[in-house]
Amino acid sequence: MPLVPAPILVVEDDPQLNQQVCALLENKGFEVTCVHDGEQGLTHALAYDYELIILDIRLPLLEGYDVLSQLRKCKQTPVLILSACGAEQDRIKGLSMGADDYLPKPFNIEELILRVEAILRRSQHFEQNTTHFFIEKNGLSLNKHQFEATFNNASIEMTAIQFKLLWHLVENAGQALSKPYLSQQVLERQFSRYDRSLDMHLSRLRKKLIAAGMGAESITTLHGRGYTFNA
Repeated sequence: MPLVPAPILVVEDDPQLNQQVCALLENKGFEVTCVHDGEQGLTHALAYDYELIILDIRLPLLEGYDVLSQLRKCKQTPVLILSACGAEQDRIKGLSMGADDYLPKPFNIEELILRVEAILRRSQHFEQNTTHFFIEKNGLSLNKHQFEATFNNASIEMTAIQFKLLWHLVENAGQALSKPYLSQQVLERQFSRYDRSLDMHLSRLRKKLIAAGMGAESITTLHGRGYTFNA
C-alpha cells in the first residue's frame, strides 16, 4: 500500500542542504516545512502535528538535542537525526534521548529517502499488520490505535518505535524474539551486528518500564536467542 502524503518538518541550518532535502521530499509528494534554527524547529514541532521531523544537531539558538529533549516531554513525533556528529557515542546519545533513527553526514540521498519512508511506514501501517488493537497483561495495557501504554492505569511515555517493540514482545510473551526478527519487524531493515539502534531502543524501553513500576526482568535477554517478555 502506498504511503499517505505526510507532513514533514526539516530543521537544518545549512541553507544549501536544507533546500536540497526539502526539494527532494517535495518531489516525492511530501508536505514539507523547512526552518533553519532550533528555536523555530521546536516552535513548529510543538504547534503542528507532523508525521516526521528531520533534525540536525548543531543548530543556532537551540541545539538539536535540546529540541529533542523538549519535544519528548509532550509529543512522540518520530524524529530522524541528520548530523555531522557521526561517532558511535553521538548516535547512542540521539537514540537514547528518543530519536527514531540517526543518519550521519555526509549521507546518500537515496538512503535518506528509504529511511524516511521506513519510518512513515511504521507509523502509518502498523495497525494493518494485526487483527487486534489492545493487549492487557498483568497491569500493562497497550492501545495500538493511540500508541499508548499504561501500567496500573499510569501512562508510560514512549516513542513509536519503542511502542512497536513492546507490542511485538508482549504479543509474543514467553517466546524468544531474535534480533534479526525484531530489526525487520520494528526497524524495517535487515539486522547488522554493527548497528546498535535496536539495542538502544530496547535499553530505553526497559528503563521506562522499570520507572513505571514493572519488574527489571519484564524484558529478558536470552543470549544467543534474542529477547522475551515475561508475562
